[in-house]
Amino acid sequence: MRKRPSQARSRATVDAVVEAAARILSAEGWAGFTTNKVAAAAGVSIGSYYQYFPDKFSLIEAIRARHLADCLASLKAALAGEKPFPVFAEELVDGIIAQHSIHPGLHRVLLDEAPSSEAYRDPQSAFEKDYLGCFREMVSRYCCRPRQVPDAVMGTLLSDAIDGVVHNAARRGTLQMPEVRGELLTLVGLYLAGAG
Repeated sequence: MRKRPSQARSRATVDAVVEAAARILSAEGWAGFTTNKVAAAAGVSIGSYYQYFPDKFSLIEAIRARHLADCLASLKAALAGEKPFPVFAEELVDGIIAQHSIHPGLHRVLLDEAPSSEAYRDPQSAFEKDYLGCFREMVSRYCCRPRQVPDAVMGTLLSDAIDGVVHNAARRGTLQMPEVRGELLTLVGLYLAGAG
């Protein structure tokens, strides 16, 4: 971002721009994504847009950052408190599906069309460590079957399996199918608890 919003009004402007951009990307794809459309949809002047985002690539990074933060928050919410495994598994799966359902076409565009920076592909990034740390904690807390590999390895595999299913279902438009949710719950249950 060109500058960080410090006041409530400027934060609201930035939020409106990011939300409008996500809607446009979801509906029109990368080819239909312009700064003028975003500013108009957000109800701000193009000058106000450029106060915070020097170009549309920086806005894409802001959309990704918000999505990643929301996904991480969902994981942490599922892990919060002491709860039985079935409750945890439902909160985990429902939270991940909800985060990827806000703008149905957005994830296809972010994954397949829009350019991305190296920062989001860095396996040593702070986000990646925090994200995989949540899955490692899931394994440590809920895995009740004999295991011969470290929790970190199992957590990474569980993360990759869930991400693969969710991202591909989002691409295909099948994320809202009850069968996808049900099979994700089965996947998590079999991998961690040895029960569907």
